[in-house]
Amino acid sequence: MNKPLVAALASLAITGMGVAPAVAAPQTAKAAAVTVNFAGTVSLSNCSGSVIRFPNSADSDPALVLTNGHCLETGFPEPGEVITGQSSSRTFGLLNSSGTRVATLRANQVVYSTMTDTDITIYRTTTTYAAIKSSYGISPLTVSAAHPVAGSAIKVVSGYWKTIYSCNIDGFVYRLKEGDWTWKDSVRYTSACNTIGGTSGSPVIDTSTGQVVAVNNTGNEDGEQCTVDNPCEVDENGNVTVRQGINYAEETYIIPACFTTGNVLNLSASGCTLPKP
Repeated sequence: MNKPLVAALASLAITGMGVAPAVAAPQTAKAAAVTVNFAGTVSLSNCSGSVIRFPNSADSDPALVLTNGHCLETGFPEPGEVITGQSSSRTFGLLNSSGTRVATLRANQVVYSTMTDTDITIYRTTTTYAAIKSSYGISPLTVSAAHPVAGSAIKVVSGYWKTIYSCNIDGFVYRLKEGDWTWKDSVRYTSACNTIGGTSGSPVIDTSTGQVVAVNNTGNEDGEQCTVDNPCEVDENGNVTVRQGINYAEETYIIPACFTTGNVLNLSASGCTLPKP
């Protein structure tokens, strides 16, 4: 996992190593790219994240922050564990377009967190999208409700490091295993996205739409097979592939269907496929 303090220096050391890149999927006709910067991203104490909204969110709704499940302040959720409605007072540094911290946002709840099938934590903050826009001129990032497309140009925006990585979606992984955790239908980057410790939770933005299509979460650092910090790919037939130096993200298109009016989590909503407690 792309966590910082314990792994960042080691990850930095491997970033420059030669890696045989995975074969990129063919690209379709390119749409005009939108400008992607740091506006709406956040820095956490140990990870990156972003202020997000869904296609049907209202400006008056409480603002939500998205990061990884393994960035949860109370520790990694266990395999099979789903956390909802947990009290939190975590703070986030809100960044403007140039990466300058302009405000501190505070959570009052962990709305949802898991490392099962996916790797996400969603916090509810004590403010609204409208209040953030009025005070700082910053809009949230919209989470796409559509599955990402192989070959798409993407940017991984790290609020922790104030760094933007540019690459493409190389393809999708049937199962991505790391230690005791397994994630489904993960995004594999082309090798240009050399994400490191501290980039965990960074939004993955499709440059043709400006919308969030995934959340950055891990990479194979040492070439080991299926160990912590060394995820492996497992196909439908159980075949295992290790790609040292290649990094991954978890798709986010399944999240909007699980939130109803007022940004309220409803895991029983029609079309919601997020793991349930």
